[in-house]
Amino acid sequence: MSFTRTTEQSSKYEHLEKMSVQELLSNINNEDKLVPLAVEKALPQIEALISQIVAKMKNGGRLFYIGAGTSGRLGIVDASECPPTFGVPFDMVIGIIAGGDTAIRKAVEFAEDDKNQAWIDLQEWNINENDVVIGIAASGTTPYVIGGLEKCNENNIITGSISCNAGSPLSKTAKFPIEVIVGPEFVTGSSRMKAGTAQKLVLNMISTATMIQLGRVKGNKMVDMQLSNVKLIDRGVRMIMDEINVTYELGEELLKKHGSVRKAVDYFNGNRQ
Repeated sequence: MSFTRTTEQSSKYEHLEKMSVQELLSNINNEDKLVPLAVEKALPQIEALISQIVAKMKNGGRLFYIGAGTSGRLGIVDASECPPTFGVPFDMVIGIIAGGDTAIRKAVEFAEDDKNQAWIDLQEWNINENDVVIGIAASGTTPYVIGGLEKCNENNIITGSISCNAGSPLSKTAKFPIEVIVGPEFVTGSSRMKAGTAQKLVLNMISTATMIQLGRVKGNKMVDMQLSNVKLIDRGVRMIMDEINVTYELGEELLKKHGSVRKAVDYFNGNRQ
């Protein structure tokens, strides 16, 4: 059954090279405004997938993102930000890109066309039924991603997807598909633009909501964040000050001693009782 690739349809704007910088920016911005509205329509699909992820991760499972090109890079970005933001192990949320780490910076020709490689890449992490795998592909047709999800389905591993075409082969493969239909790109076929933005917004939702459900946020604070620079240490001290009403100096002392906002607050409250 055929489907319409809106990500490949011609831009509704003509003669871009004749536009002024102001016109280019205004028109790109007008297109970008459509993205969060498209994401809003997909919220029920996003919620359904997150529910599956949370259930698996509460039992020790992991979350994997697989993708090629821009989609793969976005998955890696989201995965790599989970440890510093939420204090989780580096191998709890894992991003895998077609072509390997080289493809993060430089395109690897035809890597996305290998339907068998994603499963090989996943097996290096001892993928199993406790895990969830999300395939990311704006077109919804990337063989690397589809092949990976097909093998996951065969091995009783929960699969999700993020794509920007309705009724794509990827959506039909994933058990929990997410479709964010943003329409043609400003530059025809340049899915790093609106489609990439949509994927980033959805990934933000998935990882953030999941980590909150797993107890990695208290109130609205990142109490388990890694203290990897001066800015974050200062933020952590101020979070402690707000939580337990102590001076900056004592907050800094507690933070340095215990290594995280959560542990510092718990220690202080425990000794005060």
